[in-house]
Amino acid sequence: MSGVDRRVSGRTLSEEQGLLKMDNGNGNQVKIRIEDVSLSFGGVKALTDVSIEIKDKEILAIIGPNGAGKTCLLNCINGFYKPQKGDIYLEGEKITRMRPDKVARLGLARTFQNIELFTGLSTLDNVMAAKHMLMKQNFLTGSLYFGWAHSEEIEHRKTVEDIIDFLEIEPIRKKVVGALPYGMRKRVELGRALAMEPKVLLLDEPMAGMNLEEEEDSTRFIIDIFEGQGDTYPETPVLRDGVSCIVLIEHDMGVVMDLADRIVVLDFGLKIAEGTPDEIRTNPQVISAYLGEAT
Repeated sequence: MSGVDRRVSGRTLSEEQGLLKMDNGNGNQVKIRIEDVSLSFGGVKALTDVSIEIKDKEILAIIGPNGAGKTCLLNCINGFYKPQKGDIYLEGEKITRMRPDKVARLGLARTFQNIELFTGLSTLDNVMAAKHMLMKQNFLTGSLYFGWAHSEEIEHRKTVEDIIDFLEIEPIRKKVVGALPYGMRKRVELGRALAMEPKVLLLDEPMAGMNLEEEEDSTRFIIDIFEGQGDTYPETPVLRDGVSCIVLIEHDMGVVMDLADRIVVLDFGLKIAEGTPDEIRTNPQVISAYLGEAT
């Protein structure tokens, strides 16, 4: 599905990307460095010597056939999987084999291919749950719930309410997540990731299973998160300033080609190509492995 003619905030996605790329020079700081990472499950090789530099001020898309190792790579980045070989660095700090909660505290958040929410809790409670790792109060002050603890929760709740407003999920803020439509649950999960105030946002198939309208909304939100909202949310840094490094796994090639500054292609755990959307679109090896011949 091509995204060329779709409009976001009054502009086509292609026009939006033109604006984004103007500030995306060659001197961008490397946010995540992946060096020769290999991952195996028994005799099955999920990743083999994968090396990637993910830069600030860019949206990087990772594509490839099912089973190519895309989600495995995200799981290695955020600590769910421990690679047998290679290293991963976040802003120069080695995070290889670090616990997922510690990686999250360093500024990395993600959404999942299969939605991971507390289905018995409300939208508000799910988004608020992400704030626990940012709270500085201890068990005692939290249980007494006065003074600093009370003020801190109020501050975090204001941030959560801004995220709910930004994602346009105010009508479902008190509804139990397990009863929500699939597309709305995806949006709640994105809200929970934003509530962690990340430096890097990993999105694993954020539009899988969505209809066209839901895809358009999600695409708009990703662009708005990347650009930042400025004075619209002046008291919420993650919305005001945006998240300037986004890693996206997505099968909709129209969305990928419109959103991504660079694309990495995996096939059977190997990196077979890396480049701009135009370079990937015409790469013979990528066409053979994934995109298919033009008809």
